[in-house]
Amino acid sequence: MASTPNPARTSGATTTSWFGTAGPLTAFKPLKKSTSTDVVVVGGGIAGLTTAYLLGREGLKVVVLEDGDLASGESGRTTAHLSNALDDRYSTLEQLFGETGARLAAESHGMAITRIEEIVQRENIDCDFTRLDGYLFLPKDGDPKELDDELAAAHRAGLSGVERLKDARVKGFHTGECLKFPSQGQFHILKYLEGLTQAIVRQGGQIYTHTHVTDVQGGPKARAVVSDEVDVQARAVVVATNTPFNDRVVMHTKQSPYRTYALAARVPKGSVTKALYWDTADPYHYIRLQEITDSAADYDLLLVGGEDHKTGQEDNPEERLRCLEEWTREHFPAVQSIEYRWSGQVMEPVDSLGYAGRNPLDAENMYIITGDSGHGMTHSTLGAQIVTDLIQNRPNPWTSLYDPGRVTVRPESVKEFVRENLNVVAEYTDLLTGGDVSKEAEIEPGTGAVLRRGISKVAVYRDAAGQTHECSAICPHLGCVVHWNGLEKSWDCPCHGSRFTPFGELLNGPANSNLAPVKE
Repeated sequence: MASTPNPARTSGATTTSWFGTAGPLTAFKPLKKSTSTDVVVVGGGIAGLTTAYLLGREGLKVVVLEDGDLASGESGRTTAHLSNALDDRYSTLEQLFGETGARLAAESHGMAITRIEEIVQRENIDCDFTRLDGYLFLPKDGDPKELDDELAAAHRAGLSGVERLKDARVKGFHTGECLKFPSQGQFHILKYLEGLTQAIVRQGGQIYTHTHVTDVQGGPKARAVVSDEVDVQARAVVVATNTPFNDRVVMHTKQSPYRTYALAARVPKGSVTKALYWDTADPYHYIRLQEITDSAADYDLLLVGGEDHKTGQEDNPEERLRCLEEWTREHFPAVQSIEYRWSGQVMEPVDSLGYAGRNPLDAENMYIITGDSGHGMTHSTLGAQIVTDLIQNRPNPWTSLYDPGRVTVRPESVKEFVRENLNVVAEYTDLLTGGDVSKEAEIEPGTGAVLRRGISKVAVYRDAAGQTHECSAICPHLGCVVHWNGLEKSWDCPCHGSRFTPFGELLNGPANSNLAPVKE
């Protein structure tokens, strides 16, 4: 693992297998002077770059603004499954959105895989894209009725090719009873994003990195503000930053941030059948192979993810990775060694489906893509298509389903809404408690802790040389007390998922500024 955080490259201290097996993405300069365009896209991950690419294909002028490097957010920390086997299951989606809604969800995620495949072929992107089968299997003591119910719901959703098997009969892994989802996909996310980037540049699109957007405004004169002297004026603004920073409250009551963990294990080539795998546990496990294309390599990487929990609400994230490794070694005897370990962040909507479309608080010329729900690759792609159609004033069959302004009043979603927001309220009690430690001397080098100092709470990081660095422990978004993440060397907000470097520099929204300096 990397020993120090590198926020310009990725939003954590750990290194993913993607950065370990691909060259750096093309570097771009910061925006230094104001400009105008048709559409300004904020965010340089898969959602933002796909949106920019699709708009550019239609002849629109596009400017992309990214706070760090391209893919420095969550796009570089995915496991890059391309799937229409949605993790909240079609039996649940049918209850929430009816048979028509479940069918549209299946259709849209299937379209997203096809759209990625079409882009790969059209732009000749060498990103290891392949079609393959996916298998949904039961954990120990799983109820076979889950598979029965999901099979029937998947068929009603139009996925007639899904079939039930007594066993997948794949090499290197015993699934037991499972559902087979045909024609799924996978790729190397960084190679794909580099290909998208080059295509955007060929279209005439402009990309600026290390450019922090302080504000966005919709209306007739939409714009993205970088500073008092620099902005981008446009017909429309798209905020594609994993979670929107332009909405202070509303969207953050409708979705919750979760940390998810992943590892990449070395396995001999040919020892595990190339496929996608998921179980029905809660939290569930997800598995795929990342092929190593170096002709001298005699191994591939088995990517395994899981062990999710609310952001900022785990004292020992290393234990989550230990449990994940234990599970992996138990189920995949071909594992030789663990090459990479990392974590990422997903946004879980209260009603299971993501959001893509007009921002509910500023509907004129302002668009957002968020709420990936563990399907960031396909959701970002379908979200980009929805936003492109809206900007072009075209109908889209999925607009209502993914509308950020929707309200789902089914009992399941209401219960989840209440549960998640009560969890947030409970976190505010940290304002009244003591600190993690009573004095700075108790903080070990390379770690951080929150101290109470009078009426204030202070986030203190002690670096490897023993020097301490202080900032306010109060998240600038809505005032929660941040918690130390020892795995990623970051301060994480347990309320809405904002994250900061050990020195208080912003890594993830919805906050849009650093942790404040400590007042003497």
